[in-house]
Amino acid sequence: MSNLILHHYPTSPFAEKVRLILGYKQLAWKSVFIPMIMPKPDLTALTGGYRKTPVLQIGADIYCDTALICDVLEHLAPTPTVYPDAVKGVARIVAQWADSALFTASMAYNFQPAGVAQVFAGAPAEGVQAFVADRTAMRGGAARMASGDATGTYKSYLRRIASMLHGQDFLFGAQPCVADFATYHPLWFTQDRTPALAGILDATPEVKSWMARMKAIGHGTPGKCSAEEALQTARSATPETVQGEVFQDEHAIALGSPVVIAADNFGLEPTEGELVAATRTRFTLRRSDERAGTVHVHFPRLGFTLKKVSQ
Repeated sequence: MSNLILHHYPTSPFAEKVRLILGYKQLAWKSVFIPMIMPKPDLTALTGGYRKTPVLQIGADIYCDTALICDVLEHLAPTPTVYPDAVKGVARIVAQWADSALFTASMAYNFQPAGVAQVFAGAPAEGVQAFVADRTAMRGGAARMASGDATGTYKSYLRRIASMLHGQDFLFGAQPCVADFATYHPLWFTQDRTPALAGILDATPEVKSWMARMKAIGHGTPGKCSAEEALQTARSATPETVQGEVFQDEHAIALGSPVVIAADNFGLEPTEGELVAATRTRFTLRRSDERAGTVHVHFPRLGFTLKKVSQ
């Protein structure tokens, strides 16, 4: 599977989630580093507008959002599974909570002044201002949780995670599942990127021990890849034919229609293209770019909106 290309940057929490799953499944992959903030011209040449981190590329197929990326990696390498049959539904629900509520509280906590000083140590003031403006735009202008509220919420969530870990190595038993990887990455940011604030973890030693087990999984052995090489890979490839059920109509929009897809609450940049599949779990758009060629861009249904382009 050395044709897996992950577009990410080292300090991205959501990228850490995927990097660990790649390591857990022992998949070979190539690493393309992207900017933390817009503009991201090489990435958006592939996605058509989507800018969140990470993005997974396989040839001319571009996969957006870590929930979908997890499904793709599970399909490519079913063993070891991140969706054990006995807990498949609840593991997905916990993962969705971790990627939303837990992430929101933890990052509001992490970006207190002491955390900001560590994250941006040595960075010029204008760089910090650009990052703040970028993330404000990603929230669509919505206010960030106040640090006091975030601290209390984060502590409550950590206690609940500790309760889940009582008497077992991982959240749902002896092996990690998708819930572990999703829950880990916001806490990883606290521990690794804002250590001045990591004392919040000390009250839950079960959580700290679990984090050490998760970290030990590692990222495997990624190879290097430039952005231009990734674009050339897309140009030289043909998108895979969508297999199986390709149309579950929830929007009264026919396949072949020009549509726009966007996240529903964070990182709202739209992607426009031709709707070529709308399955139970995902949407697929066909689009062309002079740098990337013809690609299929895939999104999960959950967390995204689909609209027809007005003619």
